Amino acid sequence: DDSWRPRVVVPTQGEVWPQPANQTKSNKTLSVDASTFSFQYEGSCPVVQQALKRYQRQILFQNCSRSETPEGARRRRTRSALSPQTPSHDGHLDVLLVTVSHQCEDIPDHRMDESYSLSISSTEESFISARSVWGVLRGLETFSQLVYSPDGMSWVVNETVIYDEPRFPHRGLLIDTGRHFLPLESIMDTLDAMSYNKMNVLHWHIVDDESFPYVSKKFPSMSEKGAYDPEIRVYAPEDVQYVIREAAARGIRVMAEFDTPGHTRSWGEAFPNLLTTCYKGTKPSGKLGPIDPSTNATYDFLKALFSEVAGVFPDQYIHLGGDEVSFDCWKSNPNITEFMAQIGISGDYRKLEEFYIKRLLDIVQGVKKNYMVWQEVFDNKVEIAPDTVVHVWKNPFQWDMSAVTAAGFKALLSSCWYLNVISYGVDWKKYYNCDPHDFEGTPKQKSLVQGGEACIWGEYVDATNVISRTWPRGSAVAERLWSPASVQYTKRTASRFEEQRCRMLRRGLKVEPENGPGVCECDYIS
Repeated sequence: DDSWRPRVVVPTQGEVWPQPANQTKSNKTLSVDASTFSFQYEGSCPVVQQALKRYQRQILFQNCSRSETPEGARRRRTRSALSPQTPSHDGHLDVLLVTVSHQCEDIPDHRMDESYSLSISSTEESFISARSVWGVLRGLETFSQLVYSPDGMSWVVNETVIYDEPRFPHRGLLIDTGRHFLPLESIMDTLDAMSYNKMNVLHWHIVDDESFPYVSKKFPSMSEKGAYDPEIRVYAPEDVQYVIREAAARGIRVMAEFDTPGHTRSWGEAFPNLLTTCYKGTKPSGKLGPIDPSTNATYDFLKALFSEVAGVFPDQYIHLGGDEVSFDCWKSNPNITEFMAQIGISGDYRKLEEFYIKRLLDIVQGVKKNYMVWQEVFDNKVEIAPDTVVHVWKNPFQWDMSAVTAAGFKALLSSCWYLNVISYGVDWKKYYNCDPHDFEGTPKQKSLVQGGEACIWGEYVDATNVISRTWPRGSAVAERLWSPASVQYTKRTASRFEEQRCRMLRRGLKVEPENGPGVCECDYIS
């Protein structure tokens, strides 16, 4: 009798996370033989070919990623002695047919089609079919989650029919490599975790006040002087291309953020004249403030930098930041006071910020990119282009989301998903229960919501904890952004969440326990 035991969350088996839009599942099971199962794909799209290899070799049939260890082998031996009987199944799955109806694509974009159909049948052909390669990737992830091991020895899958598509087109994760450098291995693990949760945008907040690890070909001195270490803690051009390539292989866009005019202290190590000299009374104080918006040299520099960035990052969107600009330094500088008088905005520092942002937006439009900005740019009534996406991060977010969409702008939500802010206990439920449509607005306003992003800001996050702190808490955000609005929290959600956590552990990611006491098959992995 186990009734005396405290309640632990028991993981489900073969449940999909995020929950598909439409799924019908029967109790019939098909056995899957890891040594003979194969995908059948007649097409020639490299993204699909690469993904099939990845799923076949690394993701399907993982029996704890360190299963070669003596402990893993010993556990398997004991288990096989305990379960000599072979359970009966309703059929055998040998081949999964994969089809793409539209032409190949290499780089995902904001209009990508991620819908797919999947059928596992004991009587007919089993298949994944999608219009695009991106839909195939999402279908493969779903299939890999449907396959489970009831006894730790054999693999089975239930008869299932799924039609699935995301609720929101933008399901992102922000990583911050300006506060702490993240090695490529950590970024690769992050991309893997994102793909296991069907997230599709890596928002790369690549530089900040503290360091400038991006190696610019036009301005190499920026990382030479602005990085924590110009040799090791930098992203060389080939590193950036590697991240973009590996992300694309998983159907993930890479959106770079170069935040200005604030958050730019590290830029001033190489180019002090780019930043505003702060004054104390009539003398320079020795401190530097935000970018100096009063000189033409500033805009020449930004034009050169952003034309390079536009060529390096293929995504249609660049995030231009624009948050947390302190006006104190601008107020103290006599040259800026004089400049403001010249252009007729004396004393109105919001207008000065607007002057700067408008020039920057013109530059970015000139390099044929769209842009995203933090909400302050909208809050400060800066005139922005109609297709700007406004990124809301302040709380309570309901008023901001309503105001942004009422003005006709697309909106993105992050306010309730700051995963770097930790608390004791089961905190994933609050992330799960936050909905980007939870504001007063018309259906037209709701349609302007592009989705959202979980943020893992880097002040207290580096390679030692970026995976464990982000996951599986990020999975809660992922389901909210993918699954239909009707999918709400129930007790079963916690068991499905637990399975997703155990699944990520089995795939070799050190993700933390989030449901309190419990056990995963692979939680002894070192």
